[in-house]
Amino acid sequence: MTDALSLFKSHFKASPAHVIRAPGRLELLGNHTDYNEGLVLSLAVDKYIEMAVAPRHDGKIELISTAFPRPEIFWLDKIVKNPAATWADYVKGVLDQLAKRGVHFSGFNAAIHGTIPMGAGMSSSAALEVSTALAVRQLFPFGLSETGATPAPARDSRGKLPPLGTGEKLNFARVCRAAENEFVGVRCGLLDQLSSLSGKAWHVMEIDFRSLTVGLEPIPGEAIIVCNSGVNHALVGGEYNELRRNCEAAAQALGVKFLRSVDMKFLAANKAKLSAREYECAVHIVGENQRVAAGCRLLRENDHVQFGQFMFQSHESSRDFFKNSTPELDTLVELARAIPGCLGARLTGGGFGGATINLVAHHEAEKFMSTIARQYEDRTKKKLEPILCQIVDGAA
Repeated sequence: MTDALSLFKSHFKASPAHVIRAPGRLELLGNHTDYNEGLVLSLAVDKYIEMAVAPRHDGKIELISTAFPRPEIFWLDKIVKNPAATWADYVKGVLDQLAKRGVHFSGFNAAIHGTIPMGAGMSSSAALEVSTALAVRQLFPFGLSETGATPAPARDSRGKLPPLGTGEKLNFARVCRAAENEFVGVRCGLLDQLSSLSGKAWHVMEIDFRSLTVGLEPIPGEAIIVCNSGVNHALVGGEYNELRRNCEAAAQALGVKFLRSVDMKFLAANKAKLSAREYECAVHIVGENQRVAAGCRLLRENDHVQFGQFMFQSHESSRDFFKNSTPELDTLVELARAIPGCLGARLTGGGFGGATINLVAHHEAEKFMSTIARQYEDRTKKKLEPILCQIVDGAA
């Protein structure tokens, strides 16, 4: 079995000091609302990035991954991009941000292994960023405030650091987001990183990106199934950044800082102030925030049937207004809607390919997976292997 621990032992001929695991995340409802100070319902799921680490004393960092053939080796004082190893940018970006915040660390070896499927909308990049930040914390303990490093927490009698508190999870998420914004070049929000850090088994996270608070609501009785369309994401290519620019331009034209402050009545009354594309993006974001707010109430009332209808509506909005869907994703949602036991389905993640998330009655899960796989291959000639996901705790 290949994992981070065995890879570390094989490559470095020693045992690691620590092994960190950060889960992927799925966005149940709330597409692109996070960077608009909006609302999102999110899940941490049982697909992980693992990082096994140990210190070294020559000022170098060496990264090895089961997903790539060659290690990436660099000096602590030369954290720069390598076009031949772009996968390492997520690690380097976090190290760069920690150093800017006054965190002191030296060299280390790291072996990385992932079980997060590529292109399935689970944000392997955020899980890698979170794993990196927590690995550095284990090797070179430090605290983190909103402005920078704070004194290191004490280890207990077994040598373990205390778990991160709620506020510190938010600060770690900010570091990881800054790494992706400034080093990698994707202007993502906090959703992916905060979800990986804050998850709780069998619960949905209710995240408010204006107050930066995380609530938890149980979701019993339903299965979470991901269907990967087989179409690659293209977020680094600029599509994500372009959507964000349109949202920001719409907010500015409407005289607000973020679209969270806008309702549908105000948006319709001020349509003439926006370009056609800005208006479409604003319609999606404003409507999506309304769907999430209503969805939160439905989860508390255990009304998963009506909640599923909001998932279908979310996908229609992504398709018709935000325009970050694809024909393959539309096909997956169309097929899912007709299969017994499926309560809701929609694209998840940034869009432009990737995957759908499906809320399915537990007792119908196996039949749903076999049916949609067969029907999708018949329709598109693409193989589909649906993924049954368990909702898990956040990174540790």
